[in-house]
Amino acid sequence: NGVGTDAVDLAYARDRGIQVTATIGALTEDVADLAMGLLISVCRGICSGDRFVRAGLWATSPTPLAPLPLARQVSGMRVGIVGMGRVGRAVAQRAAAFGCPIHYTDLQALEVPYTFEADLLQLARDCDALILAAAADKGEALVTREVLQALGPEGYLINIARGKLVDEPALLAALHAGEIAGAALDVFADEPRAPEALFEREDVVLQPHRASATVQTRTRMGEMVVASLVDVFAGKTPQGLVR
Repeated sequence: NGVGTDAVDLAYARDRGIQVTATIGALTEDVADLAMGLLISVCRGICSGDRFVRAGLWATSPTPLAPLPLARQVSGMRVGIVGMGRVGRAVAQRAAAFGCPIHYTDLQALEVPYTFEADLLQLARDCDALILAAAADKGEALVTREVLQALGPEGYLINIARGKLVDEPALLAALHAGEIAGAALDVFADEPRAPEALFEREDVVLQPHRASATVQTRTRMGEMVVASLVDVFAGKTPQGLVR
């Protein structure tokens, strides 16, 4: 159960008369929460600070924060969102609460109180943090080396959508070359095999594709699956039907 359909052959299912449902809407708030959590974590060095304390280095440091670089303020960052669907809008609401100007790109301009930018490269140039919230139905990488270079050496990439939206070798190259400031990723192209070159980087925050992993959301998802099955066995159109 889930909300993405990129791993489902919808055309085949339609041809065979197989009904496909998704837990649409159940994951939105949790995924948006994690997007902001990842942004704060990578900008403020939360994971690095945690490791610093756990390793016992704080007590032995000549000055309390000497080994840790100053962090990047999150409030007021220019946030660019790729995909202004349910999750994208929920991320925008949260970022706006931090005083962040919001720009976005999508297939077309939408009726939202944020600035539309049709060109992804220009969006990357105009933001400090690029957050991926787009569907991955087409399966191609949107974030290429050119996009990362446009994001620039003070920019951060956050991905809570799908791993294949990012050219991972290009991301590794950009991080190694200092072409972007950091990245925070919940998803990867070949899960569960995340690129090992990311493991030792302090400018990267990693999660094991767990944006929806709360008791509340997983309970809602399970209830939606059961409701869909009940509808099907009762001869009704199931809830969450993907057209």
